[in-house]
Amino acid sequence: MYELKTKENDNSVIEFIEQVENSKKREDAYRLLDIFTETTGYKAKMWGTSIIGFGSYHYKYATGQEGDAPLVGFSPRKANFSLYFATGDTEREELLQEFGKHKAGKACVYVNKIADIDVEVLKKLIQQSIKFLREMYTDSK
Repeated sequence: MYELKTKENDNSVIEFIEQVENSKKREDAYRLLDIFTETTGYKAKMWGTSIIGFGSYHYKYATGQEGDAPLVGFSPRKANFSLYFATGDTEREELLQEFGKHKAGKACVYVNKIADIDVEVLKKLIQQSIKFLREMYTDSK
């Protein structure tokens, strides 16, 4: 059976951010931490070794695979920031049109720096993702 590697843990979010080498990226990571904390109302938790997540939900796919994941989150990667939102939400696409400079994958939205994006749209993306997941998965926390 598949073992999910990205699990919530008690590692320090602050210690993780402090390890970000680039000072501008570290500063942006703290800004994202504030934005996600204020917008979600959840305390930041580490998921795996490199994702800062907020809230959680339990998913179960038709294949039988199931697990827990953060409602939203981000990770300061070397190349850019990965922002984690719900997949399958059509409203996300509409909001991304107003978001600013980014690249979007299936689950992640990638941005280089906070200055490239509209923070108010980021807040809407966070809220929409949580709303979408709470409607899909009633046992979200």
